[in-house]
Amino acid sequence: MNTRITLKQLETLYWIAELGTFERAAAHLCTTQSAISKRVQELERGSRIEIFDRSLRGARLTARGEQLFELAKQILQLHDQIVEVQQGDSSQPKSLRIGVTELTTITWLPQLISAIKEQYSNVRIYPKVDMARALFNDLEQSQLDLIVIPETFTLPEFSSIAVADVQNYWMAKKGLVNLPRPIRHRELAQYPVLVQGHSSGSGMYLNKWLKERGVVFQETLVCDSMTALLGLTVAGLGVAYLPYEFCQRLEESGKLEVIETETSLPPVPYVAMYRGDRPHTFVHEIAELVKLHCDFGKNYQI
Repeated sequence: MNTRITLKQLETLYWIAELGTFERAAAHLCTTQSAISKRVQELERGSRIEIFDRSLRGARLTARGEQLFELAKQILQLHDQIVEVQQGDSSQPKSLRIGVTELTTITWLPQLISAIKEQYSNVRIYPKVDMARALFNDLEQSQLDLIVIPETFTLPEFSSIAVADVQNYWMAKKGLVNLPRPIRHRELAQYPVLVQGHSSGSGMYLNKWLKERGVVFQETLVCDSMTALLGLTVAGLGVAYLPYEFCQRLEESGKLEVIETETSLPPVPYVAMYRGDRPHTFVHEIAELVKLHCDFGKNYQI
């Protein structure tokens, strides 16, 4: 009987444990659930370990199954590192799945993509634009290689490189706020307040800061889209915190004005984040490029 343990079996174990079910692992590995089950059975025969507790619902590892999972993870990491060394500077295409938020897309993302293509002529870039929470979840599920988001979420196995701070100011249509300056944050409650919600990294960061200081607004309009929030503010529908560098041209043209407050809002730190528990030499190099080209002050840089 052939009891040889294969990388394919270990890869199957890894993704079942990571994604939680045989079905999700099959979808991720582009195969059938029956093929996944067969690989697990072969791995159990080859290792002589009962990997999953079949008395429980779902893909729950036994104690020895957890030990095997940790070993499998190490073996797969070593295999990926060997492949990286083997490929070296070859012309074999690399792929980069990068996730960014709306503000990055409309400012410095084009410049970053140009820099990546210039440095890595064989790279295939697969961008995704979404809210910070969704991007973080995708990174956790290994659906993305690198994300650039406000530093609101983290996990021990994630590595981060600080890339920029974004300063937000309260802004409103010129003439909407008729109060002596500077004002206290809570005085803005006299006006409709436009804020970003719990899917937005910046929204979570600033809303938490305000809440910690006892600032509660009675009338709020929640909008996760920064550009939509900007449009509502220009229309005079309320007061909003907005990234100043990006909105400065609207202040200069008289469409918006900065509402000076006694205490400034804190800058929102942005990071390039990737999984440190995966082979990540290439991704780390891209994160350093992100740090070099990150600039939230201009529109559609090339």
